[in-house]
Amino acid sequence: MSHHHDHAHPTVSAQPMSRRTLLKALAASSVAVGIGAAAAPAASAASAFGTKAALPTVTAGKRLVPVNRIGIQLYTIRDKVSSLGFRAVFEELANIGYSEVEFAGYTQGQIGAITPAQIRQLLDDNGLRAVGAHVNLNAGNIDAQLEIANVLGMPHLGQGGPIAGGYGGPLPKEQWTTAIAAWNAMGAKAKAAGIKLYAHNHSQEWNFTTDTNERVYDLLWDGFDPDLVFFEMDVYWAHVGKYLYPGVEPIDYIKRDPRRFPILHLKDGKTNTANTNGYDIVEFGAGNIDYTAFLSVLRDRGQRYGVFEQDNASTVPVNPGNSLANADRSYDKIAALRG
Repeated sequence: MSHHHDHAHPTVSAQPMSRRTLLKALAASSVAVGIGAAAAPAASAASAFGTKAALPTVTAGKRLVPVNRIGIQLYTIRDKVSSLGFRAVFEELANIGYSEVEFAGYTQGQIGAITPAQIRQLLDDNGLRAVGAHVNLNAGNIDAQLEIANVLGMPHLGQGGPIAGGYGGPLPKEQWTTAIAAWNAMGAKAKAAGIKLYAHNHSQEWNFTTDTNERVYDLLWDGFDPDLVFFEMDVYWAHVGKYLYPGVEPIDYIKRDPRRFPILHLKDGKTNTANTNGYDIVEFGAGNIDYTAFLSVLRDRGQRYGVFEQDNASTVPVNPGNSLANADRSYDKIAALRG
């Protein structure tokens, strides 16, 4: 994996550190730490500093998601990005304690034009790392998108929607295999640029092809070159997929080869048989997807990025209209998970 961290970091003063300053210092000291390596152990002390209340004391087990690996998909707080802009949002995310962000495009309704270089500066100013992005990728834009990813210092680049077709019904096998070939070609370019290309799932990737009755996730598993194209499992949508198209355990794919999953989306769901999907999307910690069990299975298989996402952040019933408060509470719940 190639890292592009040749910019200077501000010197951290000798004054007592706020939680945010400590996180910035840790980010500066561990920018080149890969997924499989542990970061500075002092990260666990971050919650004791600053204005944010310390996390609940938990004595059992080790953290299932290290605090310096907790990220947020910016789509979660899209209402705040569009109303406040990236600068204010990044400052607030750093104050909450997030270390990493995943983009949903690079404008998201942001007020005024902003360049990738300007976004990178705002990330650096707040001690945040960009770990990936959801952008629509194709042979015509992959080179330009990889350039942007390198400006942002991202180790991964991905797509949020399905790689074949839209969000409609199931598709014939050929549409998926054609898309897989195109992604392997883009993945080769990504690898040459030092970036891991990844695909994100919703529920339809757990469905079956219309003509051969093969599970699409298996086609992706067998078709993607594991050195060129990676997976970002959305754990919520994988559970919906298991509910809608039984006979599969999403965790088994990760256990089979955890290296193929550099990023996980941590999104909670509450079972509701009145919902076609079998679940309602809820704030993290308010649902009943057993993340302790899910992440505990993975704890000895190398740490990976945990990116929190809430699809319906601005309408979530727990606290309508306040996606940042939701992101704050969810951070605490993720950081408190122990195996």
